[in-house]
Amino acid sequence: MLSHEDWKGNTGGTTWMQRTLIGFVGFVGIRPIYVIMGLFVAPFYMLFNHKGYTSIYHYFRKRQGFGWWKSFRYSYLNHYRFGQIIIDRFAAYAGCKFQFELEGNDIFLDLMSGDEGVIILSSHVGNYELAGYSFAATEKRYNALVFSGETKTVMENRNRMLSKNNIKMIPVSEDMSHVFLMNAALADGEVVSIPGDRIFGSRKSVVCDFMGGQASFPLGPFSLAVQREAPTIAIFVMKESAYKYQVFIRRIATDDTVKLDKKTKTGRMVQSFAKELEDILRRYPEQWFNYYEFWHDRPNQS
Repeated sequence: MLSHEDWKGNTGGTTWMQRTLIGFVGFVGIRPIYVIMGLFVAPFYMLFNHKGYTSIYHYFRKRQGFGWWKSFRYSYLNHYRFGQIIIDRFAAYAGCKFQFELEGNDIFLDLMSGDEGVIILSSHVGNYELAGYSFAATEKRYNALVFSGETKTVMENRNRMLSKNNIKMIPVSEDMSHVFLMNAALADGEVVSIPGDRIFGSRKSVVCDFMGGQASFPLGPFSLAVQREAPTIAIFVMKESAYKYQVFIRRIATDDTVKLDKKTKTGRMVQSFAKELEDILRRYPEQWFNYYEFWHDRPNQS
């Protein structure tokens, strides 16, 4: 079984291939490349990345409750959609513009107008990174925790796109120094963006109910929110069509009417986030992009 630590999650392809893709998508647009993705690339990964395909098939069978044929079709759709997500990011590097519709923007604007530091929880669904390429941080500076194992092409373009929108990257470091940088940013009233669904850096986790099973979520982001009493939201950026995304903004909180110890409050925050993530996946089942056995109880369907 693959664990969170086993899944590297970096963008495929060499530096030369990625630079070529940026130039090509800027010339022909995204739709012709979508066709190539659907006909060749998605089937290739389904055939030769067997562990990734199997985990996604299990997700549709056990977590979404699909039959075997629908699970197979949705496994293909998932790989195809993931390819589109990656292409859209490279299209943004080439200057392509996308349309976004926001739900819950009042929550976001209210927090951005305050003096407190704010935590945004992202997840490996949809295309959260694309929003950072498209929206400028005007009220507060953003600090985004990122995986540092990408190619030079991806890191350079990511830094270029984010920095122009007042977003600073904080690479995950083995010495855990990124934790101090996040704490400092929150103390200065800035925004910190952290993945809430994948364990990396610290191995500490919290087990909670998620889509009919038990799954581990990282302790760090939620513990940080509780320790600093930072208001926390989850943002999901879900693909609707070729050039359109729907953005969902959800408040992640516990019951403030009762006094809770920090451990209990942290656990409730994790469960609140898991519930919001589950709601999104019921609406967009094909946009789950964690390619390993995420749940503890491995399904027995074939």
